[in-house]
Amino acid sequence: MDAKAKEFLFELLRTPSPTGWEAGGQRCWAKYARTVSDRVESDAYGTAWATLDGRGKQPRRVMIEAHADEIGFIVKQVTKEGWLRIDRVGGSDTATARGRRIDLLGDKGVVRGVIGNTAIHLRKDSLADERAPKIHELYVDVGAANAADVAALGLRVGHPAVYSDAAEMLTEHRLVGRALDNRLGGFILTQVLAKLHRAKQRPDATVIAVNSVQEEIGGHGARMAAYRLMPDVCLVLDVTHATDTPGIDHSVHGEVTLGGGPSITHGTSNHPHVNERLIACAEKAGIPIQHESSSRYSGTDTDTIFNVREGIPCGLISLPLRYMHSVVEMADLRDVQRVIDLMAAFVLSVSAKDEFRVSL
Repeated sequence: MDAKAKEFLFELLRTPSPTGWEAGGQRCWAKYARTVSDRVESDAYGTAWATLDGRGKQPRRVMIEAHADEIGFIVKQVTKEGWLRIDRVGGSDTATARGRRIDLLGDKGVVRGVIGNTAIHLRKDSLADERAPKIHELYVDVGAANAADVAALGLRVGHPAVYSDAAEMLTEHRLVGRALDNRLGGFILTQVLAKLHRAKQRPDATVIAVNSVQEEIGGHGARMAAYRLMPDVCLVLDVTHATDTPGIDHSVHGEVTLGGGPSITHGTSNHPHVNERLIACAEKAGIPIQHESSSRYSGTDTDTIFNVREGIPCGLISLPLRYMHSVVEMADLRDVQRVIDLMAAFVLSVSAKDEFRVSL
């Protein structure tokens, strides 16, 4: 990873992008994507896509997609005493919420707050029965004495918030922070474009890198983009659970190792011919891959892309991630590079004759 790409990665990870308020992160992404593509466009809700035109006369259109949004919170109530009650935006985990700093995105800019945590000394009589708090039991302290103080800070019901924890390198290869799900995906899309952009010869296929909004609440941005762009084939990129930490039952959750390479999902929305091509590309390039099964749905944007209009052949590539939906999500940058290499190899393999259709 060169210095410019690393600087962009950490800027992207720092920029708040909660579901429904992705514009800041999308502007950051689009600024970089313009340097490695022919053009960048967007839609009404903020999904952005960068296009690198293919050199073929009638090039196939390959969409590579990741989601731009992160989990967070939203202000649900301001009490007369100046406390903020909050609700989830996406799958925020209340078990890890208390005692955390958060950044509220108010009308006057970012306001720092803390999610209250009653001291252990005052909870000692109930420790044996302790459980994760319910979302309505959480409250945010912004240092206000009353509701008027909160309003003076530019805060009201409906403002979003994200954890204030920043990303950092834990070791030479391992990155830790919030929102690696799936800001790393958006970063990878730009690096696939950069790799193809730098090549001596452009791919035959046209590549459309789509950074979608609102995945965490149902994949809405991906559905809109797929309907609009209608590619011939699509690679969806998201994170998956690395199940190599203590206490995870592999018979329930399968086996995926951090640092073991990208994972390819089989079943449901994933097209068998796309997966065959991915496996062949990985073998040819010497890229280690892992495998997962999907029995009903993948829980990613693949589920909202593959059945658009007459159907879009899709493959799901997943980056192994520990501690998902926490402020200490962990990824291995060697896996990141392998995903970049695999996606680029797939794009380069696509020619005008490829249809990815099930023959009967």
